[in-house]
Amino acid sequence: MFIQTEQTPNPATLKFLPGRDVLGRGTADFTNAADAARSPLAQRLLEIDGVVGVFLGADFVTITKTDAKEWFLLKPSILGVIMEHFTADRPVLLSDAGDGHAASANSDDDEIVEQIKELLDTRVRPSVAQDGGDITFQGFDKGVVYLAMKGSCSGCPSSTATLKHGIENMLRHYIPEVVEVRAVQ
Repeated sequence: MFIQTEQTPNPATLKFLPGRDVLGRGTADFTNAADAARSPLAQRLLEIDGVVGVFLGADFVTITKTDAKEWFLLKPSILGVIMEHFTADRPVLLSDAGDGHAASANSDDDEIVEQIKELLDTRVRPSVAQDGGDITFQGFDKGVVYLAMKGSCSGCPSSTATLKHGIENMLRHYIPEVVEVRAVQ
């Protein structure tokens, strides 16, 4: 098994491509052992000293490290865990993982919410997945779209610019009811 790695815009994250489906569909984000209990792969990766985040995508695993550790020290352990996990044909998740899409609280906004989700799914998520991350819809209220940034997008120095200048401008162009985009944790 050959696992490729790719740099991401976030220096604290690295994207690992095992050459096979990881989740196939959707994403899952883990930042602590309690969250990782539903993913044997994430659980093992978070046990590596210096790993503080595991983000699972369709065909990739994005790892977030502490500033105190260097990639050249972490990569061999991470590659070993990923390789052993997939060659042993273990499950990535023990139960279904949601894709992070929250329902709108206001039924009047349902059509707008569907338009927002469609634009995010077709124009935004594919490009941020290439960088090892994801941006998911969390809500829409009084013209404000709330998005969660995951994987390499979470904490990325350029994520604020992407959110404000890219995503916000695009949504405002296609959906006049959108006045602002905000990131949520």
